[in-house]
Amino acid sequence: IKTAESKITNLIYLKHTLELVEPLKAALRSCNTPLLKAYYNSLEDARFGIILEKITTVINDDTRYTKGCLSMRTQKCYAVKPNINEFLDIARRTYTEIVDDIAGMITQLAEKYNLPMKTSFSSARGFFIQMNVDSSTLPSGQLPSEFTKITKMKNTYSFTSADLIKMNERCQESLREIYHMTYLIVCKLLNEIYEHIHCLYKLSDIVSMLDMLLSFAHACTLSDYVRPEFTDTLAIKQGWHPILEKIAMEKPVSNNTYLSEGNNFVIITGPNMSGKSTYLKQIALCQIMAQIGSYVPAEYCSFRIAEQIFTRIGMDDDIETNASTFMKEMKEITYIIQNANDKSLIIIDELGRGTSAEEGIGICYAACEYLLNLKAFTLFATHFLELCHIDALYPNVENYHFEVQHVRSSAGNKEKIAYTYTLSKGYTEEKNYGLKAAEVSSLPSSIILDAKEITNHIAKQILHRQKSTPEMMKQRAVYHLAMRLVQTARNSRLDPDSLRIYLKGLKKKYEASCPAPEQNGEQQ
Repeated sequence: IKTAESKITNLIYLKHTLELVEPLKAALRSCNTPLLKAYYNSLEDARFGIILEKITTVINDDTRYTKGCLSMRTQKCYAVKPNINEFLDIARRTYTEIVDDIAGMITQLAEKYNLPMKTSFSSARGFFIQMNVDSSTLPSGQLPSEFTKITKMKNTYSFTSADLIKMNERCQESLREIYHMTYLIVCKLLNEIYEHIHCLYKLSDIVSMLDMLLSFAHACTLSDYVRPEFTDTLAIKQGWHPILEKIAMEKPVSNNTYLSEGNNFVIITGPNMSGKSTYLKQIALCQIMAQIGSYVPAEYCSFRIAEQIFTRIGMDDDIETNASTFMKEMKEITYIIQNANDKSLIIIDELGRGTSAEEGIGICYAACEYLLNLKAFTLFATHFLELCHIDALYPNVENYHFEVQHVRSSAGNKEKIAYTYTLSKGYTEEKNYGLKAAEVSSLPSSIILDAKEITNHIAKQILHRQKSTPEMMKQRAVYHLAMRLVQTARNSRLDPDSLRIYLKGLKKKYEASCPAPEQNGEQQ
């Protein structure tokens, strides 16, 4: 019966869809865009009319998709035209009589008990009785004893009776006969139209593309989106998350993004819930929106066409240290490393959390060094602050962090973190998030003090080993200056005077980035 019902429903959907081809053609008739003209020409396919004509010889003209389970059930029962199958006509008359009897019986019950009963229907219960009444108006606050399966929501009662249950069973039996006979007729009809069915794939493509274009137009009309440019950089000025914008009570905090050949690897740090994962998803969504032709949620944006977009977004269960989580991480990063190329956009969040800190840092560092050999644009969010010092070895690495503020309670004895969701240059100063979480827990203060002392000692050792030398800082400044000059030569649209000012600014920035020369008795 379920198979029969599904087949009948799909035929009704098909009829309804084909009836909308002509209105769609009318909407596209005056369009001048080559794409929309091509769609109009595709809708001129004679097979749409052939299929619809064959369907209307069997299916009633007024049969179409409707909302509501009872309305749709009625459409399915009476989908086939009368006089095609005599036994089907008899079964439908029987079904109509049963439905009328049910309505009449409920009317009689309403008159008998002087209650505002009405006939209701659901796919799970079939026909049942419903009424809206205050319980205080009922005798002894109860419904008459002949009613069963009583449910109440506020002042709405839903219930049935033994007689109504029997009539529902008769109704279902009649319905099964109708569906079976209708199914045989529908199958015969479908066999006749199968040879013309290929045009429906074309229709599906047209409708889905038009739906997407309409959605884009709707989004950019109602939102402050901008049209993206395509260059050799990924630059987003004051961009925000398009989905978060729709579900949040207020507009999300906007942030800038900039990746180029000279700084194609960005490490992002910050405490939990500071906005790292949301920001990474935002970048991926904006890249996809740009490449499929949509406007983008930003004040300005330019994108480099990405041949692939790889994402490894951390989930809450990554906090658990277990073998299955760690293996999942390894499979994801392996896939990225094996398939990424110079034109990829790579987004990695919280790699290495499924194992020990030492192993996690080692895996992250090795993965970063491998990806740094590519010209792919990579955004790498991590809690391992040791990774941030990789910029001393690789000048194309940039560090960014999400800022937080420390707010003291009104009593002044406790401090809590306020999230700004603002991205700033450099790595986070918020270290030891776990210790801060421990401070607000019930752990003994002596344990917390010991933990702080040990952590500070280890951090000093690591910092001493990874400190940048003046020579490394100068090399980094030279690299960034060179890459900025290459970018300017490729993409600049500035007039000569503006270009001169920009180049002077680059020179000042370079001089500020270089360490001051050491004075050892002679001028260097």
